[in-house]
Amino acid sequence: MARFQVGQRVRVLDLGKLGHVRTPYYVRGRTGTVVQLCGLFLNPEDLAVGNAGGRVVACYRVEFRQGDLWADYDGAPGDTLVIELYEHWIDAAAETAHG
Repeated sequence: MARFQVGQRVRVLDLGKLGHVRTPYYVRGRTGTVVQLCGLFLNPEDLAVGNAGGRVVACYRVEFRQGDLWADYDGAPGDTLVIELYEHWIDAAAETAHG
């Protein structure tokens, strides 16, 4: 069962994992919006080490504003990046005065 819903704000966790874990450093600690549930899949981090019997996790497409990712971004304010993230890498974002 998926924990997050389309439209929900989420924060990417920094789990301190090195190597190719499908969660780029530049999104860790950043907040974005879930735009799609991609489905439930075996955890690719388990599969990478030959564990095909690992747990199933939800995968989401999460949208980030480019200006929130890159301090020196000088493109259009509405430019975004959409990236697929597995559920164990995200948590509900804290509510702020801006929503």
